[in-house]
Amino acid sequence: MTTRSPQRQELQDLLDPVVSAAGYELVDLSVSSAGRRSLLRVTVDAEDGIDLDGVAEVSRVISTAMDAQDGRFTGPYVLEVSSPGVDRPLTEPRHWRRAAGRLVSVPIGDAEPVTGRVLAVDESGLCLQVAGAERRYDWTVVGPGRMQVEFSRPDEAGSGNSAPHSLDEEE
Repeated sequence: MTTRSPQRQELQDLLDPVVSAAGYELVDLSVSSAGRRSLLRVTVDAEDGIDLDGVAEVSRVISTAMDAQDGRFTGPYVLEVSSPGVDRPLTEPRHWRRAAGRLVSVPIGDAEPVTGRVLAVDESGLCLQVAGAERRYDWTVVGPGRMQVEFSRPDEAGSGNSAPHSLDEEE
């Protein structure tokens, strides 16, 4: 059973600055029972993603912060640190920025989902390449997107696909 209590918020308040100071973003955390111990699951990310060395670094800083609390939050615990993974929904502009250049599927308004490559993201919306054409969508109509698994990404130089760019750049 996942804890959804003030304890969860206190843990988040403790760990968010620790993870941020290490150069990463605390995406989510949960605490559940695992026998006599608690299982603390922490999901972290970074603007350019996180690799195994980053996960190890975040694990060390979280362990240090938790151990300094002398069992105040969870007593004996098992720590599991991971990245959000490709299957997490893209719901915030920062998620979409991290997906630049990736193929995504996204519901637009009440219509069927659109599949396209993320070209650009800004405060008001995003630009996708859909069937060879650039299409702009405002956040007001963009639903939660999902990255599509590509076993081989097209060669940007020879495929005709535009490289990711800023909406502020001249075309």
